[in-house]
Amino acid sequence: MRISELSERSGIAVATIKYYLREGLLPAGERTGPNQASYSDDHLRRLRLIRAMIEVGGLPVAAVGEVLAAVDTPELSMFKLLGVVQGSLSSAPASAAPETEWDRAYAIVRAEMDRRGWAMGPSGPAIDTLTSVLVRLAQLGYADWGTTALPSYFDGARTIAESDVATALAAGSREEIIDVVVVLTVLGDTAVAAIRRIAQAQVSLERLASGAPDQQVSDDE
Repeated sequence: MRISELSERSGIAVATIKYYLREGLLPAGERTGPNQASYSDDHLRRLRLIRAMIEVGGLPVAAVGEVLAAVDTPELSMFKLLGVVQGSLSSAPASAAPETEWDRAYAIVRAEMDRRGWAMGPSGPAIDTLTSVLVRLAQLGYADWGTTALPSYFDGARTIAESDVATALAAGSREEIIDVVVVLTVLGDTAVAAIRRIAQAQVSLERLASGAPDQQVSDDE
């Protein structure tokens, strides 16, 4: 297909596709003339991955390039590829925390993982991100959150992860598995956040509708 058709089928402007070509995110098409090239379904699949990472995942172009470099390395295992994707999505702590606060939060995360028999090594960036969240929550007055609420988050995440991995392994070829790994990791984060908000609204509605004690006190006032 020509670049105009590639643009139409992908929903990405021609100018943006040319930018991705210049940045090396999208492989060059097969030359059919001095100023023309032909593109295949592989280019369409790559564009969908790029779009998911940039538009939904919010990844900078440099991070997308790192993920795609891993995708293009055949000898890289799927496990290591997932680590690259997760590392790109995991943000570093916003600011340096006092060592004692960081150590306390890290110990909570480690204890929760140890209790479940989960390995610490493969998830370094994500563990750092979670630790920084616990530090910030403690600073805001929610020091108990890590011991009261965190276990339920781990329970829900395990169920989601089981589904993600099963979906990926059932995809077929390496290219199809890569699509699932990248897309579910990026879009799945957005889906989980959205579903959490839907569930919060539902639980709040149910408790308000049933005349929860807190609401009764508020109404009496």
